[in-house]
Amino acid sequence: MTADLSQLVKAYDVRGVVPDQWDESLAELFGAAFVSVTGADAIVVGHDMRPSSPGLSRAFARGAAARGVDVTEIGLCSTDQLYYASGALNLPGAMFTASHNPAEYNGIKMCRAGAAPVGQDTGLADIRALVERWSDEGAPAPDPAVTPGTLTRRDTLKDYAAHLRSLVDLTTIRPLKVVVDAGNGMGGHTVPTVFEGLPLTLVPMYFELDGTFPNHEANPLDPANIVDLQERVRAEGADLGIAFDGDADRCFVVDENGGPVSPSAITALVAARELAKHGGSGTVIHNLITSWSVPEVVRENGGTPVRTRVGHSFIKEEMAKSGAIFGGEHSAHYYFRDFWNADTGMLAALHVLAALGGQDGPLSGLVAQYDRYAGSGEINSTVDDQAARLAAIRSAYEGQDDVTIDDLDGLTVTSTDWWFNVRASNTEPLLRLNAEARDEKTMTRVRDEALAIIRG
Repeated sequence: MTADLSQLVKAYDVRGVVPDQWDESLAELFGAAFVSVTGADAIVVGHDMRPSSPGLSRAFARGAAARGVDVTEIGLCSTDQLYYASGALNLPGAMFTASHNPAEYNGIKMCRAGAAPVGQDTGLADIRALVERWSDEGAPAPDPAVTPGTLTRRDTLKDYAAHLRSLVDLTTIRPLKVVVDAGNGMGGHTVPTVFEGLPLTLVPMYFELDGTFPNHEANPLDPANIVDLQERVRAEGADLGIAFDGDADRCFVVDENGGPVSPSAITALVAARELAKHGGSGTVIHNLITSWSVPEVVRENGGTPVRTRVGHSFIKEEMAKSGAIFGGEHSAHYYFRDFWNADTGMLAALHVLAALGGQDGPLSGLVAQYDRYAGSGEINSTVDDQAARLAAIRSAYEGQDDVTIDDLDGLTVTSTDWWFNVRASNTEPLLRLNAEARDEKTMTRVRDEALAIIRG
C-alpha cells in the first residue's frame, strides 16, 4: 500500500511523529528522492539533538549515497549552521529537526545549493510523490554501474561562527551581561563558539543538549517559555536576555527589565543597521503582520520596504527577486542577503549585541524608537468554518469610510489609526488574528471587535 504522506509533508518541510508517522526506512527513501529531484552529485546533511535525529540523518545519507552521491555529514548543528554549510560549500542540504515541536516529532528542512529553499512548488511535492511511489513499489535498485557515494564527516561550527562574526562590526561592543536560554536546543551548541572572545559575561540557561526538553518547550514565541529567562535577567541584573528555539534559527530578545522585545522592533533595528552597512539604500522585506514601525524605519533610513505574505518561502523568494538586503517576520525569523538570503537568528542576535554595546543606554531605551505602536500579538481562535468567518469580517468592514481591505494573505483591514489581519491556518481549524493601533485603547477596541466576529 502506498504511504500517505499528506500529514507528514508540510508546506515548507517534512514533519511528523517518530516512529508513528515516519522512521529510518522512510528517511532513506527521502534521501534517494531528494538527490533525484535536485540532480545533486554531492549534498550536506546535519541534525539537531533529538534522540531520533542521528539515525534518521544517517538513513537519509545512506539513501543518497546509494545513488552515487557524496554526502558531507556535519553532525550536530543549528538549522542556520546547515544553511551556512549549504552556502559555503555550494551544496544542497538537509537538516533533521522538528524545530520547536515536542520530543516525539522530527522532520527535514531541505534546501538546494546556496541555501535556496525547497518548498511545495520548488521540489517538495515532487520529493513526496517519489517517496509515496517507492514506499509502495520499492525504490528502484541503484544502477550497478554507479559507484556508491562517500560519507564524510566535517565540522563546520568554527567556520560558521567566523562567517557570522565577519558580517557585523563587533569591535565597539562595551562589556555586557547577557543571559541566554537555549531551551536544551542547538543554541547550547552554537552560542559558546559564536560568542567566544566577545566582551560578554554569558549566563547560560539550559545549554545541555536534550531533545526531550526537560525544562520547557523550545518555542520562545509562547510567553510561558520565556518566564525563566525573564526572571533570570532580573535576578542577574543583566543587560539583556536571548532565547533560541529548538533548532536555534530563531531568536527572541528580552530587555534589562525582563520585558519582551517584539520581533517587529528587532526587525526595524536590524533593518536600520543593514541599510547603514549597505550605504543607506536597499530593499527590506517584511511580512504583512509586522508592525507599521518596520516600513517607517526602513524609509527613514533610506530603504525601500516590500510587504509580503507570511512564510519563509515567500520571504526568500521575494528577497531573491528584489535583491533585498534583509527581511524579517513577526515569528522572529530574520533573513540576510549576506547569508544566502537564509534565516539566522544568531546573526540578528549579534546585531542586537552590537547595537546595544555601541551605546550607553539600556536596551529598553534603544528599542523604544523602533516599537511605536500597540500590538495584540497573534491570537488563535478555533472556528467551524474559516471561509464563512472571513466573509463575515469582510461584510462588517466593507464600505466603511477610511477602511481598505486587501487579500494578500488572509484578510487585512486597514484604517487611519489601526489595522488587523486574519489568516486561516493551513493545518488546523484556526483563524489567526493580529491587530495594531496607534494607542492601546484603540488596539483593544479593534481587537475585541474582530474577535467578536471571528468567534460569533
